[in-house]
Amino acid sequence: MSDTGRDGLFGALFGRGPAAAGDQDWLQAMLDTEAALARALERAGVAARGAGAAVTEVARAELFDVAAIGRQAVLIGNPVAALVRALSEQLPAGPARDAVHKGATSQDIIDTAAMLLARRAMDAIEADLSAASVRAAALAAEHVSTVMTGRTLLQHAVPVTFGLIAAGWLTAIDDARRDLTQVRVTRLAIQFGGAAGTLASLGDAGPAVSALLAEELGLGEPVLPWHTDRLRIVQLAAALAGTCAVAGKIARDVTLLAQSEVAEVAEGGGAAGQGGSSAMPHKRNPVISVLILGCAKQAPGLLATLAAASEQELQRAAGAWHAEWLPLRDLLALAGSATSWLADLMAGLVVDADRMRANIDAARGLPMAEHVTAELAPVLGRLTAHELVAAAAVRAGRDNIGLADALLADAAAATALADSGIGRAELAAATSPDGYLGATVQFVRRALAHHEEGA
Repeated sequence: MSDTGRDGLFGALFGRGPAAAGDQDWLQAMLDTEAALARALERAGVAARGAGAAVTEVARAELFDVAAIGRQAVLIGNPVAALVRALSEQLPAGPARDAVHKGATSQDIIDTAAMLLARRAMDAIEADLSAASVRAAALAAEHVSTVMTGRTLLQHAVPVTFGLIAAGWLTAIDDARRDLTQVRVTRLAIQFGGAAGTLASLGDAGPAVSALLAEELGLGEPVLPWHTDRLRIVQLAAALAGTCAVAGKIARDVTLLAQSEVAEVAEGGGAAGQGGSSAMPHKRNPVISVLILGCAKQAPGLLATLAAASEQELQRAAGAWHAEWLPLRDLLALAGSATSWLADLMAGLVVDADRMRANIDAARGLPMAEHVTAELAPVLGRLTAHELVAAAAVRAGRDNIGLADALLADAAAATALADSGIGRAELAAATSPDGYLGATVQFVRRALAHHEEGA
């Protein structure tokens, strides 16, 4: 069993922030559901006056023995019966006690508690994503013209700007926020169906109690109980996994750009000693990015488990529902931890524009080979130009000279260039990264405008 709660050996790493839910949080969410149900029953005229307030007064997790309730869970396969017994014992015999758990089944309480915890987690995740997006937008605007080497398949490609990279981060964060908001608004709902989704034990009052329960908890009321329709769980999990994917992509970019040989960005603003090594005193590891990746890489497996568990039998599942609890708990915690770390990463990110320029200049014009080919193609033909530049690129790498020098150093190439009216000045312009940025500025502006519209 993974440890993603706030406490424990790994809690500060993978259970960071309020999204992580421990046993006490789950217990309180279940108690909140039972208390809200008692209030709803009273409002519907199904429970005695004062029952809701009485149950609410004692529905406090600190009054209960979590471990004892957990041990008794083995009797029915979940902890709700033990919780109901313990909650009832907190009340005097009579009308208030009779209102506890009336009309509900165990799955109603656990599923609704999961929705409450998901809402709390998503609020925290949204706040962290919002902070990260503000910083990404600032970086995009500040570095819209900061030229750097683009890299594809981890090799030098054509030039980009750091502003474009930050704009890509920004749009991904905004997309994750949109997906989470969609789930939060439309898919977080109470579960209240009773034994087999009919609320038969409440007679004609069932639908009214359901509506009031949703109102009490501030959750949606579904069209029907969803005991074995688990699409909303899969959609929640997909949005959380997508959020982890976005955080992981940004963290991976930072780890690559922070390599000693690249050194174009660095993490900053961390605690004293952050990024150190237990063996190598000189190290400055991108530990925040590493922890984000540690969270993100666990998410796909949890999503797969929840998707696999979505096939559930008839009115109530035999095992598949039970298989959801821990993966969902862990996924909420990991997404919350990843975004909490992401907010810190973005806030403290150090960008070295001078190093970016030095690195692209050190490539001696090779990232501009596509541009040079395009400039030569109208006079030499596309294939001839490509072959000529490709051969020059090999010479440039072999002889440690610039692409322009490599082209002019070959007699045949120099003759072809001269016949086409292309000299050193034209080649210098064609190998300047500043002149081959395409729609970069427009794309960054579009990303910023899209962000502002969404905000």
